[in-house]
Amino acid sequence: MSSAGADRRGVLADKVALITGSTDGIGFAIAQRLARDGAHVIVSSRKQQNVDRAVEKLQGEGLSASGTVCHVGKEEDCKKLVSMASEKYGLINFLVCVAGVNPLAGSTLGASEEIWDKIMDINVKAPARLLRLALPHMGNRKASSVVFVSSVVAYNPEITLGPYNVSKTALLGLTKTLSLELAPKGIRVNCLAPGVIKTDFSQVLWKDKNVLQDLMKRHRFTRLGCPEECAGVVSFLCSPDSSYVTGETIVASGYSPRL
Repeated sequence: MSSAGADRRGVLADKVALITGSTDGIGFAIAQRLARDGAHVIVSSRKQQNVDRAVEKLQGEGLSASGTVCHVGKEEDCKKLVSMASEKYGLINFLVCVAGVNPLAGSTLGASEEIWDKIMDINVKAPARLLRLALPHMGNRKASSVVFVSSVVAYNPEITLGPYNVSKTALLGLTKTLSLELAPKGIRVNCLAPGVIKTDFSQVLWKDKNVLQDLMKRHRFTRLGCPEECAGVVSFLCSPDSSYVTGETIVASGYSPRL
């Protein structure tokens, strides 16, 4: 199933969306959906060739897209990304933070300091850092929206993904805290928690059929999700349809992991 075909063209017309980790997988699907809904999108990732490929594909559809290299763990890269958006369009309406890492599959307590630092820096600190830099270009516009991308493991942790589970749970707290801080500026802050979506990043959970079947049996979902199903949620969270939604996490996992 895909929400990409929904007739919502123009709902985000002339808005500006800055999206990290957006040259493939969920991030690219989000960029594509927001652009199809009328937004000017700025994509980014760590490799120039990936940025070029993503921009070419989006522009090939006649969509408004540009991009630049951005390693979200490097403040200078984040500054460059924000500067590109502000110089090109004068403002930023939507900030969508998709970029994340998981360099470990193993014991939580066995993870090294370096592993902990990398996961927490990229998955938790980097979105806050980028929002701090983008904020002067978003404030008091009454139509601005921030979306962090967490994971269903924030609710149902997987035993082999220890520090990653923790980082994605922390994003739920970051969402709630920043939604309160930014409410006076009219900026909404929400979160998406994908389940097992068929992307290269998540293949450790679905490439092995036995692992996937175990997950499906435990959580009672019937199929893998696709990136477009996440993109539809983000489009909603950026649109006027969600104007009274903030501090919330929407799960897209094929099952309900919480009350």
